[in-house]
Amino acid sequence: MNQTLPAASAGLGLRRGLIDELLGLAPGQVDFLECAPDNWIGVGGHFGEALAELSARFPITCHGLSLSLGGTDPLDGKLLADTRRFLDRHRVGLYSEHLSYCAVGGHLYDLLPLPFTDEAVRHVSARIAQVQDTLGRRIAVENISYYATPQPAMSEIDFINAVLAQADCDLLLDINNVFVNACNHGYDALDFIARIPPERVASYHVAGHLDQDDGFKVDTHGAPVKALVWALLEQAHLRFGARPTLLERDFNFPAWDELLGELAQIRALQAEAVRSMHPSELGHD
Repeated sequence: MNQTLPAASAGLGLRRGLIDELLGLAPGQVDFLECAPDNWIGVGGHFGEALAELSARFPITCHGLSLSLGGTDPLDGKLLADTRRFLDRHRVGLYSEHLSYCAVGGHLYDLLPLPFTDEAVRHVSARIAQVQDTLGRRIAVENISYYATPQPAMSEIDFINAVLAQADCDLLLDINNVFVNACNHGYDALDFIARIPPERVASYHVAGHLDQDDGFKVDTHGAPVKALVWALLEQAHLRFGARPTLLERDFNFPAWDELLGELAQIRALQAEAVRSMHPSELGHD
């Protein structure tokens, strides 16, 4: 049976650079670990054994990198089949991919934005539906950070909402990406969040970013989460409530206590959100 996470749960990325620290985790220090199946499918040896041990001790969520949901190349049937076996083996209840494309006749090794057009909505929604059918489960798509928009015919939030409705899928709401995009493209992050249908939000990502001298923001996953991003996550909790939340840190790993401190900050926001919920929302009479 796939594992369903509590809404108030906080996780870390299963990164090879952190593998020794993750193996040393005590029960309760994290609620789940997230891995990119693309980087772990077929891996054996020390890292394969580590994955098996961690998967036995902690719930695993998965965040795909290579499906190229919005691409024009045919979906990779072998990757989808391998991914489904990986999800089943590790009893993954939450799988997400990026609302982007990353291949044109071969992998580009970057996550590129789709044009915000009706045609792109139809195209990517059909492919998401195909992925959900093949994987045999509902998936979530993540709002990406982007630095250029190819001739948009609608706003980013209108595009995302149209895809969620047409594909009938969920949203992995990346809070740092909302903040970075709002600053770089001049929109109101709070209005963006206010327009997301709450029932579509499956989980959150939160991460650090780079502030360039000219004020431009770059999503890096290589720095501590900044105060304004924490504040935006708090606003998301006010609107949507607690959701499983991943702290993304991919490099420049700090002292372990610093990462655990950021997890504690996530848990504090979740606890406050749970305390503020009406009893009927908790399933009580």
